[in-house]
Amino acid sequence: MVRVGIVGGTGYTGVELLRLLATHPEAEVVCITSRAESGRRVDDLYPNLRGHYDLAFSEPDVATLAACDVVFFATPHNVAMNMVPELLAAGARIVDLSADYRIHDAALWSQWYGEPHASPEVLPQAVYGLPEVNREAIASATLVACPGCYPTSVQLGLIPLLAKGLVDPQHLIASSASGVSGAGRQGKVDNIFPEVADSFKAYGVAGHRHLPEIEQGLGDAAGEAVRLTFVPHLLPMIRGIHSTLFATLRAPAGDLQALYEEWYADEPFVDVLPQGVFPQTRTVKGANRCQLGIQIPQDRDTVVVMAAIDNLVKGASGQAVQNMNIMLGLPEEMGLQQVGLLP
Repeated sequence: MVRVGIVGGTGYTGVELLRLLATHPEAEVVCITSRAESGRRVDDLYPNLRGHYDLAFSEPDVATLAACDVVFFATPHNVAMNMVPELLAAGARIVDLSADYRIHDAALWSQWYGEPHASPEVLPQAVYGLPEVNREAIASATLVACPGCYPTSVQLGLIPLLAKGLVDPQHLIASSASGVSGAGRQGKVDNIFPEVADSFKAYGVAGHRHLPEIEQGLGDAAGEAVRLTFVPHLLPMIRGIHSTLFATLRAPAGDLQALYEEWYADEPFVDVLPQGVFPQTRTVKGANRCQLGIQIPQDRDTVVVMAAIDNLVKGASGQAVQNMNIMLGLPEEMGLQQVGLLP
């Protein structure tokens, strides 16, 4: 069995990791940390896990975590970057769900996160954990930076077009909308039910922290720097992300439906829907799956790609488990075969 440690298990990505790993046939969670909840039973905080775990939260301890086969960080930014160097030195393998190691450039990270990076010397070791792009590198990695939820949907939607050179990389637009769980479990007035229900709003319009991560990944696919206008929105629901992506074709396109179907034909967690069928957040709820739809409205020069994911699964904890499977040589789909919930 794979011995798993989780740092920061009290948030939504932490409990989602616990949910997914509870039925993983080769994984056993042996350590889960929380300074605030130390000593409290996991199934006391999350009764949905009753009967699956006989664990209590504990204080983070490097020696205990280093004895695990893999350690997940389900923490806000600036936590992992202070602990990871010591864990790596102790021989741990790490999947970080925070933003600490997603951006290759420490100065750029500091610009967007407002503080110096605590371990810039580790950044070259970090492999960006989008399996559909970096599967081979993930397999030999000791540190994987699990992508953000918005970046996962946007990159999976646009990469085929950019990699084939079919669209203008300087004029890309992503209009994305997320459920409230994407903001985390901490209490904020903007996220309470009376503020969110029956409403729809944009935020981070002047600049969102996920933008440099997205542009980095899209630039790697395009082989040149890209410019993306990214506008996130808040949906009055708990889970799900829907990204509508716009790009200008450089020339009349061929069969883009066939391009996407071929590009993702061997990807177990990307589902290219039939021509004229477009993704909905409800059909991927609870599943580690991205559904894509492609259209060229009125046969003009703008291609529209739509992507839907569950922000807590393929956008976070499910993708983290997918990375763990690849790192440890397990079947990639192991423990991730949940079907989307309907209704």
